[in-house]
Amino acid sequence: MPVITIDIGNLDKEKKAGLVRELTAKASEVTQIPAEKFIVLINEMERDNIGVGGKLLSEIL
Repeated sequence: MPVITIDIGNLDKEKKAGLVRELTAKASEVTQIPAEKFIVLINEMERDNIGVGGKLLSEIL
């Protein structure tokens, strides 16, 4: 089974559902593998654990 993994900041349940749906649909379309075969893993990361341009994301936002 193909696995899609994404590291991202915190999302609400509705956004996670949309992300899983869209990633699965596009990957299935491109690879011609049935959508039912895909597993999507979402690794949510706190903004204090993400650095961009030498600053914590929590400082930027």
